[in-house]
Amino acid sequence: MLELILIDDLLFALVGIEGRYISIKRVHGKADVVSFQVDASMDLALQEFAKRIFPLCESYLLIDEFVESRSQFKHGLVNHAFAAALRAFLLDYQAMVAQLEHQFRLRRLSIQGLWFYCQPMTGSMQALSTVIRKVSANNYAGSAVLNLLQSQAMAGDSAVRSLLEKMTHSASNAYLSILERWIYEGVIDDPYDEFFIAENKSLQKESLTQDYDAKYWRQRYSLKKDIPSFLANIAGTILTTGKYLNVMRECGYNVQVPVSENSKLMTFGSNHQYLECVKAAYEFASGELLSLIKEKYDLIGKLRSIKHYLLLDQGDFLVHFMDIAREELLKKHDEISVEKLQSLLDLALRTTAAAADPCHEDLTCCVERSSVLKGLSRLKDLDIKNVSHGNDLEEPISITGLETFSLSYKIQWPLSIVISRKALTKYQLIFRFLFHCKHVERQLCGAWQMHQGVRALNSHGTAISRSSLLCRSMLRFINSLLHYLTFEVLEPNWHVMHGRLQTAKSIDEVIQHHDFFLDKCLKECLLLLPELIKKVEKLKSLCLQYAAATQWLISLSIDIPKLDEQSDGSVGSGKLKSKNPSQVQKVMTRNSAVTDSILKFEREFNAELQSLRPILSSSSQAEPYLTHLAQWILGAGNDQ
Repeated sequence: MLELILIDDLLFALVGIEGRYISIKRVHGKADVVSFQVDASMDLALQEFAKRIFPLCESYLLIDEFVESRSQFKHGLVNHAFAAALRAFLLDYQAMVAQLEHQFRLRRLSIQGLWFYCQPMTGSMQALSTVIRKVSANNYAGSAVLNLLQSQAMAGDSAVRSLLEKMTHSASNAYLSILERWIYEGVIDDPYDEFFIAENKSLQKESLTQDYDAKYWRQRYSLKKDIPSFLANIAGTILTTGKYLNVMRECGYNVQVPVSENSKLMTFGSNHQYLECVKAAYEFASGELLSLIKEKYDLIGKLRSIKHYLLLDQGDFLVHFMDIAREELLKKHDEISVEKLQSLLDLALRTTAAAADPCHEDLTCCVERSSVLKGLSRLKDLDIKNVSHGNDLEEPISITGLETFSLSYKIQWPLSIVISRKALTKYQLIFRFLFHCKHVERQLCGAWQMHQGVRALNSHGTAISRSSLLCRSMLRFINSLLHYLTFEVLEPNWHVMHGRLQTAKSIDEVIQHHDFFLDKCLKECLLLLPELIKKVEKLKSLCLQYAAATQWLISLSIDIPKLDEQSDGSVGSGKLKSKNPSQVQKVMTRNSAVTDSILKFEREFNAELQSLRPILSSSSQAEPYLTHLAQWILGAGNDQ
């Protein structure tokens, strides 16, 4: 009789209901800690049978309560789907209990038979209760639930593994639907923040053209720490696929990856069908975006236009501009009218070959507040060698528009992904260096023309001939430097980049090749080598000082022979020599001053030029391109 009563109580306990001899004990404050107890008056043998079945009862109660609590959407779609799968599992369990109860009513069920039929379910129920305890204790959601289910499946026997894999598949359906929208449409439909990709809506695409340190492309969408283990190896591809589709949506193109029945992400497993789906979506998105940017927005044409103007590939407009803007550029940088410079730039563009370029209207001018060297020291992300303090890069005492003038370029979305504010700043640094070199060259050409103007005079062996040789040496130096920058650095690197862009498979490869090109040009143009660039700037400064003094030197040199002739003509008469000894002294003093000035420029220029030799020699082993620079510049110095 007691056995029948206990079996009846146990059938109720299997579905979480207390009986006459079986009670449920809960620990206050711990919802997941529950235990079943049998009355102590019950026969000891029957008590032992009951205690064998109690773990199954406890697991059912724990699972049932979890299903009720996690069926709410606030716990996330994965937990909701997991709870639905558990509910379906409990229905099968309850059906088993109902069958046992039917057998009991037919008097065909003993306590031993009850234990026999319950035993196969015990392992599965306990495995599920272990998962549930961990989910509840850590408040897991999304990826964490899927990873826990997968890890627990690895540890169980075949029946437990099969059950937990089924649960994982059911729970992952909701997650895969989020993934599907991301890789097929570029949309994050994640109302409960479960997806492993985060969106930072505060980062806007406009920042790419405004902020040097814009984080839009790298951080607008980013990976979270919790990534489902079955997607861990392709998480980066998934992130990139959605990013590419999102760019096209931002451009106004409603692009969707072609979806067939085979490409639906309904489940994952050993067939790796989901991996093929992700790969196909990535290839489509990458190809479409690359085609859009290259063809619709003509990336290569825009880069070629920037090369024409900011890398001085087409110099005719610049010559005209420097002629008509000379007066404005000679002013201090804070006194310059940018509006006037812009109108002069527009005039130069319209009246030269640049007018044929459809992109020339995107060119604008600006005036920076500091020299190139000072500007470089503020860009902390550049790999500037051997600089301990920004103060090492000295600012000229008084800088004019010639040191601070720069060109800029209007870049629109989505080209701003490639030609960002950072990339444009690097172009501008190279332009400003080239522009100032061109200015030095023009000034020296002017000085050379002045020397040629007095060539008819018999100046052999005089100060003017010495000055002419110095002018020629300075011109060789600046021409050699410009030749190196243009034909040894910019042109070869541009052609390499152009070839790589033609074969690039994704927009990220395009960005990588373009950034590599700019960084390599900055480095090989000496802008990241402060010790060298300061020497070059010193040499340019000496060239400008000499060019500015040329008119004074030549005018004095022309006057001196005339005075000598007057002096010689007067010797016979004995008048000038006897009457104007002060004038003779004045001539000698002026001749000495001219010669001393020219010799001073010559000494300083040669000393600075030769001081480059050890620097270039010591650096050329680590930086092979400096060998070409040494051949050009030091070769110019040796020709004197």
